[in-house]
Amino acid sequence: MPIVDVFNMNSEITGKLELSDAIFGVPVKTHVLHEVVVYQLAKRRAGTAKTKGRSEIRGGGKKPWRQKGTGRARAGTSRSPIWRGGGTIHGPQPRDYEMRIPKKVRRLALKMALSQKVADESFKVLDLFKLDRIKTKDFVELLGRFELGKTLVVLPEHDEMIEKSARNIPSVKVLRSEGLNVYDLLNYNVVILSRDCVSRIEEALA
Repeated sequence: MPIVDVFNMNSEITGKLELSDAIFGVPVKTHVLHEVVVYQLAKRRAGTAKTKGRSEIRGGGKKPWRQKGTGRARAGTSRSPIWRGGGTIHGPQPRDYEMRIPKKVRRLALKMALSQKVADESFKVLDLFKLDRIKTKDFVELLGRFELGKTLVVLPEHDEMIEKSARNIPSVKVLRSEGLNVYDLLNYNVVILSRDCVSRIEEALA
């Protein structure tokens, strides 16, 4: 069963926390993580890119010049793809990027991503994670005590103080536990959360 240190707000170890082996001790399979990340990124795509083909562009019905005798290359329409202002050859058309992955696989991938963070010692648990005011400087000082880089902050519920204090920091993202996902776990170097939030995650994935 994985065991992690529990810190206070001053980056001092105050205890230990046993994590659920079924959630934080799952063997990691990179192909499963890759499949779910591709699924997540595909869901973000609008699929609305569109260019006009030669038949969709207005005008061009008249032959620009006669077929022979001008010394120029023959042309049948000014909407030809080789003309400026003409149609586009094989351009993008609206499409659906949706992928289907079983819910069990998505949940398994989330457990794998959490397990990877614990194994890499990139999973920081605080006994209490709270700010007294909305102040970016206070939040930066807090992260500075832990010497964290690109950080994912996970909250058990809405916390206006933390969410607003962190929103102007480019290397930090704040999520609530119900929005935890594989892509963000892998995209950020360190995950920091409270002891209460760990309980929420274990309840949701149990």
